[in-house]
Amino acid sequence: MKITFVGATRIVTGSCFHIQTKKTHLLIDCGLFQGTREHEQKNAEPFPFKPSEVDYLLLTHAHLDHTGLIPKLVKEGFQGKILTTKATVELCNVMLLDSAHIHEREAEWENKKRMRAGKHLLQPLYTTDDATYSLQFFQGVDYNEIVDLENSVKVRFQDAGHILGSASLELWIKEENEEKKLVFSGDIGQKDLPIVKDPTPIEEADYVFTESTYGNRKHKSIDETEEEFRIAVSEALKRGGNVIIPAFAVGRTQNILYILKQLTKEGKLNNLKVFVDSPMAIQATNITLNHPECFDEETLELVREGKLSGRGLFLVFTETADESRQINKTKSGAIIISASGMCNAGRIRHHLKHNLWRPECSVIFVGYQAQGTLGRRIIEGAEEVKIFGEEISVKAKIYTIGGFSAHADQEGLIDWLSNFKKKPERIFVMHGEEETAVGFAETIKKQLHVDAYAPFCMEEMTV
Repeated sequence: MKITFVGATRIVTGSCFHIQTKKTHLLIDCGLFQGTREHEQKNAEPFPFKPSEVDYLLLTHAHLDHTGLIPKLVKEGFQGKILTTKATVELCNVMLLDSAHIHEREAEWENKKRMRAGKHLLQPLYTTDDATYSLQFFQGVDYNEIVDLENSVKVRFQDAGHILGSASLELWIKEENEEKKLVFSGDIGQKDLPIVKDPTPIEEADYVFTESTYGNRKHKSIDETEEEFRIAVSEALKRGGNVIIPAFAVGRTQNILYILKQLTKEGKLNNLKVFVDSPMAIQATNITLNHPECFDEETLELVREGKLSGRGLFLVFTETADESRQINKTKSGAIIISASGMCNAGRIRHHLKHNLWRPECSVIFVGYQAQGTLGRRIIEGAEEVKIFGEEISVKAKIYTIGGFSAHADQEGLIDWLSNFKKKPERIFVMHGEEETAVGFAETIKKQLHVDAYAPFCMEEMTV
């Protein structure tokens, strides 16, 4: 079989891997490139394969850097099946439509400027109609269920512990009476995070394809992280301004709400006024509560007792644009959680525009910020950033709390890779910035004594 590394090669986003056998074509993920302009321009390029020839698309989870090109894939000819966990199907129903709306809106804004300049108009990457049409190809499967894809291919989805519905994929592919087992890690979660279960260990593989987002660092413990977060929120509120928390609508928002609820319940924070300003986050929160099969035992108990409802703090969910604008009339005491998590789209940019220049305000980053994103520029110390064409001074106090990451750190990734009882023939390292991916490959070699390699974009391997 031939494997082509289409995306997430020595960068974090654009996850996509093309597997060809004599009988079938498979894709693992089909994600957006995000971050720098150079990376984002890849989204408009033709796929390096014929979408009409792809029989199956297997998704590890719902985040857009793993799913965001699906409507484009379908628009350009894909008519196969998209298999993923049932929770991921529901989340994609929300996320792909939201993504399409953003593409439409940004194309509309850009075209207003182009019309005035006499330039040709742009088409959005895909439309809400394209996204809606693509949803009919999704098919939900259960964790730990071996699914026969025919043509001598079988797949099983195991809980990756990253976000609701996230999975590592076990693939058995048989050719010429020889079966090879491939394991795609997806995004591996760190242990002991709230809500989701810990990652499921996998013990057998001929070839492993692992993420490496945090393959060069170690997270603080969740207890240390929660205390760091408590101090940041407490300090921020004492200064009299607002607290802005950019958070991924799926996964991170729900974790932050859970932790704020726990800190309030324990009396460590009091009288919190929390706005969740993201329609997608609201929908994702409701979907989360519909999937107890993905919860850890502690969260299940809280759900049974009805304690995820937000009681103990003043919690406001805002859906409409008017409601979102009303938040910006609040000048102090508000905790505003909004998407996108990297600040490169969505309502979070409006809240940064209204608060980032105010010294009494604070911004707490609780997730990874890819190269080229607005969030990355802020945490790297930019004195000014451009938001909606306007230069905004960065005067607010900036906090970066990495321990909430839904990605395992180097130790967690090595721990997950250590579960293989027989050493894989090779481990391919993806989904990390170049220095991190290459460095983590060397770490694997030294600690696990297994051949490891960080492939380049469009590199092909025959196994």
